Amino acid sequence: MKLRPYQETAADFLYEHDRAMILAPVGAGKTAITLTAMRDALREGVVKRFLVLAPKRVATSVWPAEQPKWAAGVSLAVAVGTPSERNAALRSSAQVVVTNYDNLQWLAKQKLDFDAVVFDELTRLKNPSGVRFKALMTVIDKMNLRWGLTGSFTSNGLEDVFGQCKAVDQSLLGRSKGAFLQQYFVCMNREFGDWLPKPRALESIMARIKPATFVLEPGEYKDKLPPLNVVQLRCDLPDRAPYDKMKRDFVVEFPDAKAVAANAGVVTGKLQQMASGFVYQSETVATDTPGKFKTTQTPVWFSPHKFDLLDEVLEENQRANTILVYQFVEQLAELKRRYPQLVTLDDPNSIDRWNAGKVELLAVHPASAGHGLNLQHGGCRMVFVSLPWSLELYEQVIGRLHRSGQRHEVWVYVLMTNKTVDEKIFAALQDKRAVADVALEELKGD
Repeated sequence: MKLRPYQETAADFLYEHDRAMILAPVGAGKTAITLTAMRDALREGVVKRFLVLAPKRVATSVWPAEQPKWAAGVSLAVAVGTPSERNAALRSSAQVVVTNYDNLQWLAKQKLDFDAVVFDELTRLKNPSGVRFKALMTVIDKMNLRWGLTGSFTSNGLEDVFGQCKAVDQSLLGRSKGAFLQQYFVCMNREFGDWLPKPRALESIMARIKPATFVLEPGEYKDKLPPLNVVQLRCDLPDRAPYDKMKRDFVVEFPDAKAVAANAGVVTGKLQQMASGFVYQSETVATDTPGKFKTTQTPVWFSPHKFDLLDEVLEENQRANTILVYQFVEQLAELKRRYPQLVTLDDPNSIDRWNAGKVELLAVHPASAGHGLNLQHGGCRMVFVSLPWSLELYEQVIGRLHRSGQRHEVWVYVLMTNKTVDEKIFAALQDKRAVADVALEELKGD
């Protein structure tokens, strides 16, 4: 594996700084950058042992998967799970131990031998008055090398940067949040802790932390189409039993519902729904006309895993203007439930408002947004909640952003549930194979 030029520059920046932060969007390769710098620091004897703090999903899935690609000679252990499992990782000879932030209070009670720490998703440390943060300070007290990674540095307001900077280096913005607030904010309501940034506070704060900060920005382009980055973001089904039963038997039963697929063509659609945590059940109901009946599709939810992942993606990208691509009506309904600010193409002047930068989240279906729309002026991020089966629609909907007039790199995130039809559809789209073949593949064993 070879880093891109900007990633190499970022890795060099980390290696050259004992206290540093990397601010970069989802999919920019923060883990690859950091593992490369960690490998070099370990090899040169700058560091003896690293502790990595990360969200649980990232700790268990991302770091173990990325380590062989970027730091093959480095040993890594994951300290997540039962106390005995965590202790085994901690007491191992691994040069890198990865654990989740929820274990900080437990870590504070252990005898540690780390001389360096990496904070993956630094925003988890935005509250310097919390119990977890106080535990952290005792854990990292003797660790001189501290690196922080995030894509959502100021997602919830400028106040959040203090805790993040304090974890990395207290000399950046000081030791006291009260003094920080007094310097850069005006108190609007002390009783409720309501502070308003002073004029040019953002610029002043960023100037203070700039020497210790490497920022990966998309950059602007005038004479050529900017790069397109397609990033897979994966999650697991908490309970695979319903999915596996539908795949095997073409039917699945819930306490108060039953979903049935009539044939292989129908079951693949059901499986794609279930990869997002729900499935439609068909119900026959009477109409107002005597003797007349109609069939309705009622959604049955059994897991929020994919939409929880979407929450994380939007949060890490600082709620930047983003297009959300859905496949099913129930997905759109869930998006509306979770995000009241969501706009659809059916809303008045939605395209004009999007291109003016006034729409935070725009939901589109590939069939209605696959051709003819110019959306490149309102944002540069897109998330596929589910993929279309059509290669043409897939390429065309991405082309709404990645087209002439787009001034930034385009980031397309594909949410996929592991070991489901999501993987087969994505592989087929990437290989430009007939996606119809995927339907049969999904029904076969792994």
